[in-house]
Amino acid sequence: MGEDYYNVLNVGKTATDDDLKKAYRKLAMKWHPDKNPNNKKEAEAQFKQISEAYEILSDPQKRQVYDQYGEEGLKDTSPGSNGNPRNAEDIFAEFFGSSPFGFGAGVKSTRFSSEGSGLFGGFGGGENIFRTASDGTGATMPKKPPPVESKLPCSLEELYSGSTRKMKISRTVVDANGRLVTESEILTIDVKPGWKKGTKITFPDKGNEQLNQLPADLVFVIDEKPHDVYQRDGNDLIRNHKVTLAEALGGTTVNLTTLDGRKLTIPVNEIVRPGYELVLAKEGMPITKEPGNRGDLKIKFDVKFPTRLTTDQRAALKRALGG
Repeated sequence: MGEDYYNVLNVGKTATDDDLKKAYRKLAMKWHPDKNPNNKKEAEAQFKQISEAYEILSDPQKRQVYDQYGEEGLKDTSPGSNGNPRNAEDIFAEFFGSSPFGFGAGVKSTRFSSEGSGLFGGFGGGENIFRTASDGTGATMPKKPPPVESKLPCSLEELYSGSTRKMKISRTVVDANGRLVTESEILTIDVKPGWKKGTKITFPDKGNEQLNQLPADLVFVIDEKPHDVYQRDGNDLIRNHKVTLAEALGGTTVNLTTLDGRKLTIPVNEIVRPGYELVLAKEGMPITKEPGNRGDLKIKFDVKFPTRLTTDQRAALKRALGG
């Protein structure tokens, strides 16, 4: 007996008709001889075996006989059905709706499921073959539109601690009758601590579908909402803090709340001169590629000078400062 048909398609004995179709779709596209010019002989053998396995298991009667008696049982009960199987290319063309790689009506007969496992979804290593307009043999192939990008505004708190965002999308899909219908779906985005503005999250094939065209990828681009207290500079955080001239010269205390809600009290004992900056190490943003590590928090001081002084105040300052 040859290799087990279930093993050939990488499915279990309880595989549904839909499971068989998905398995055949993936493997047939991977091993089609036109896609494997450098190892055509091996590909032809694999392709033939895949087609034979699918033809038997997708036929309820043949599958029942095969499950009971194996490959030999098929030869006994149905002469020629297994010994001389249909041409592998015919099965491929019937499955995809036309001759190999001329998909045409095949697109109409298939819709995308919410997991993106329709005609051109979930191919694994084989999916890139659809990204060009030709397969090298002159056959026209479905084109993939450029990605559809949408901004995902995040607060600085979300980017500091991380968050889970649920995005409801509505898109056009092709139903089983080839009609365009609207379908809603909720996508989950795990925002990682430390992600920066411009970070992209890609959901393959989640754009609108059209007949004879691959769906675009859906891309969310992280954007940062302005914050009332902190500004971000790479992995660092910057906070501006105003002090009076008396505080700048005589010392002060900075009270602040971190982005994750901690209260910090920082004494400032040095003289706050122009351009003075107080750096709190590792109180900045998390560094995504260095778990546990953070940037710094930089407190920049703005000294508020008095607009007028009394004669006594001037005299006292001169005495105090040795003027």
